[in-house]
This record gives sequence, C-alpha cells and structure tokens, in this order.
Amino acid sequence: MTRHGIGRGVQGFLINASVLFFSILCLFPIIWMGYSSLKTKQEFARDIISLPTSPQFGNYVDAFRVGEMQIYFLNSVLVASVSVIAVVIAAFLASYALARYRFRLNAPLFVLFISGLLVPVHGLLIPVFILFKRLSMLNNRISLILLYVAYGLPLAIFLFESFIKSIPREMEEASYIDGAGLFLTLRRIIFPMASPAMATVTILSFLSAWNEFPFALVLLKSKALKTLPIGLTNFSGQFVTDYTKLMAALMITIVPMMIVYFLSYKTIMRGMLAGAVKQ
Repeated sequence: MTRHGIGRGVQGFLINASVLFFSILCLFPIIWMGYSSLKTKQEFARDIISLPTSPQFGNYVDAFRVGEMQIYFLNSVLVASVSVIAVVIAAFLASYALARYRFRLNAPLFVLFISGLLVPVHGLLIPVFILFKRLSMLNNRISLILLYVAYGLPLAIFLFESFIKSIPREMEEASYIDGAGLFLTLRRIIFPMASPAMATVTILSFLSAWNEFPFALVLLKSKALKTLPIGLTNFSGQFVTDYTKLMAALMITIVPMMIVYFLSYKTIMRGMLAGAVKQ
C-alpha cells in the first residue's frame, strides 16, 4: 500500500472514530435516563451511573398514577396536532402565492415572514402575556395554539416556498388546460409533489410544539389544560425531587418523539435540503 493510501486510511479511521465518539456522547444521556428510570430512590442516590440491580417498572405506573401523565399527554397531543395542521395549511397557501404570483409586495412579504426566524421567540414572553391578559385569553388552549402557529410559520414558509419554486409550471398549466381549477390543481399536483417539504414542516412543528415550556407555563393555569413539559414539574418539590419517577416521566415524553424522528429523519433531511436550494 502506498503512503498516500495509508494516509487516506488513517484519515478515514480518525473521522469515523470521531463521529462514533460524538454519537455515543449524544446518546449517553438518553441511555442513562432510560436505565435510571428503572432504579429505586436508594440506588439512584447511592450511585447515579451504575445500572439498576432490580428493574423497577413500577416507576412508570407511578408516573401515570401519581403524576397523572395521561392528562398532560393528551393535552400535548391535541395542542401540537392542531398547531401542526394550521401551520401546514397556512404556510402552504402563503408559500404558493409567494412562489407563483408576482406583485409589488412579494419580496417584502417574504422577507417579513423569514425575519421571524431571527426573533428570539421567548424574548416576547412578557409582551405576549400582557397582550393575552388584556384580551382575556389566558388559560386557554387557543392562545397556545396561536403562538405555536405564529412561530412555526417562518421556517415552514421558507421550506415550502423554495420547494414549490422547484416544481415546473408546465404541470400546473397542463392541469388548467384539462379544466382543473386552482384548488384542484393544488390538491392533486402541488400538494403531493411538495410532500418532502410537508413532512419536514410537520415533524419539526410537532417537535417544537411538543417540547415548548415557557409559554405553556405562563399562559396555562388549569391542571386540566397543562401540557407534558409542565406536567414534569409535578415530580419536583421545593426541597426534594423524585428523580426516578421524573426519569420515567421524561422517557414517556421523549420516546414517541424519538420513534417519529428515527422513522422519518431521511424525509426531514430531504425537505431541509430542498428548502436550502433556491431555484
């Protein structure tokens, strides 16, 4: 083997070893949280790194029985699902108008939408709280959904607009010649062809709404309306935290999202790449 070939082999080995190391580094907190959720309080207090000697699946039962995770789980599913549907529909229609029609405010509107990506959303926490208080919209699921839609639209419009521009206009023109109207063309041609971007927007918007904490904490007071991130605080008191049950509750929270992400990460990457390339 030549010196050049040996050098390339060493370089490849170092790159693969680095990727493996950082992958393990990223996965370890989840693995640690998973087996820690099966410990007793005494085992966790004695050694937070060691494996459980006798798995305590009762921690998961207690997470539902004591922490009432089922209430928060259903609330999160409802709020996140409605938010995602609204984001997809609103962003798709707005993006189609921006991508296909030329008018005086086209570029300024697009810049206005995209500028939302630069806004530190949680820096608006106090103004939003004051606004909703004056509108008597505190402790209301609709308020939370409106917020999630508002800060989900900039990225969604960026991805959809770029993807729609990549679709040949001739396909729409052929549809119009066949007698199809605008909405039929959108439903039968543009909507299906934009599915990679749509899948990306759906998953990212759902993850964002599912994990959001500050707005949910400030705007929701009723226990019957609170979402999963707020429900996790039930396991922490002023002077003591039940870490094993908290770990179980965290696993209940993140496992559905991990499954969704691992099943669809390729679709996410295709959609992100499509949104990154301007036609």
